[in-house]
Amino acid sequence: MTQGKPAKGDVVLVKRVDSGESASLDELRELTESAGYQVVDEVTQKRESDSAYEIGEGKAREVAARVDSTDADKVVFDNELGPYQVFNLGNAIDAEVIDRFTLILEIFGDRAGSRKAQLQVELAELQYELPRADAKESLAKRDERPGFMGLGEYDEKRKSDIKDRISRIKDELESLGHRDEERRKERRRSGFELVATAGYTNAGKSTLMEALADVETSDHPDVDHAVESEDRLFTTLDTTTREIEVPGRNVLLSDTVGFVSDLPHWLVQSFESTLDEVYLADLVLLVVDASDPVEEMREKLVTCHDTLWKRVEAPILTVFNKADLLTEDELRRRKEAVSYLAPDPVVVSAKSGEGVDDLLARIESELPDWDDAEVELPQGDEGMSTLSWLHEQGEVKDVEYGERIHVEFKARDEVISKAFDRAVEGRVLEEADENAVEPAEA
Repeated sequence: MTQGKPAKGDVVLVKRVDSGESASLDELRELTESAGYQVVDEVTQKRESDSAYEIGEGKAREVAARVDSTDADKVVFDNELGPYQVFNLGNAIDAEVIDRFTLILEIFGDRAGSRKAQLQVELAELQYELPRADAKESLAKRDERPGFMGLGEYDEKRKSDIKDRISRIKDELESLGHRDEERRKERRRSGFELVATAGYTNAGKSTLMEALADVETSDHPDVDHAVESEDRLFTTLDTTTREIEVPGRNVLLSDTVGFVSDLPHWLVQSFESTLDEVYLADLVLLVVDASDPVEEMREKLVTCHDTLWKRVEAPILTVFNKADLLTEDELRRRKEAVSYLAPDPVVVSAKSGEGVDDLLARIESELPDWDDAEVELPQGDEGMSTLSWLHEQGEVKDVEYGERIHVEFKARDEVISKAFDRAVEGRVLEEADENAVEPAEA
């Protein structure tokens, strides 16, 4: 149970697996405790899915008996439950029955701080509820009104209300997405490169951001609110951005919501605009909890790659975090075991600071190359102001003062383009003369 917080209630966990699959309830237990509940019993079963109850009818009676003996308030299934299964289980068990996705939505709802996060949570909840509204309508026509322990009370207008609300939320999220895209463009126009963390929930992404960022002095207007890091799942739901010091680069690092296994498409899609921070970054840091057992590491890496590979075009740099919990031999074995999923990872301990300097150096080397360029700036305040700006946004290699200020520098494309706009003349070095900028009119 989450320390320092009273439990919302007592819960029995249930999981059905096919033959040969793992019946581990570790992740569901972490999710349940992260939501504020206390786990009082666990039930697993190996069999094919039952269309009526997910588990067998006899096992459903066993769960009902466990609920009675523990006085549990809720039953949480690790399996995704269909609406009719929820209805049947709710009638068979004297407690509220939910599945892991309902639990995740509850956690998201508790953690959503920004307007964008709240809208994304509401959208996911409504998309989850929509097929259940169909089921309620069908049951109502059969005069089987679903009650509280099943699907909730029937409202004949609910289905149309859900569809209307989904449409309005998507419109507002699209508007917020345009705003976020303009912010990303402005950051790039200002010479910033965008790095994003991705990874399984509770891998230590927020703690790593704290280790990489200069928390005491970071006061850039593009830097968002303070990083929150606790040992619980889904601490980060809203995107957090900080400036980090990378040699010769201006870098903003964004931290977003973590992944969990087997997320359905509708849930990932609801958080698409938040995940754009990862999808549209110049470099992605895929953070892995290296203290996990090897098989668990492998499963989590597969989940992360499944989420990222279709959308991310930027380089992905794998970061093995929590190295302070492992011996050198344990680290070596883990590297070998997942080498095909995580080639050449950087090993760090965000908690102790071990390896953070190595990670900053790797970030610098993995970011897209800067181009060399030269400009002729006018003498006077305007030229000196542009020179000062180039020192901040790029790497100034040489300056010669004469009738004009001749500057050789290295920077990203957006900075070079902006410098050309301010220059009398400029060109990208080692490229054809057609890249030269014609002298500006006096």
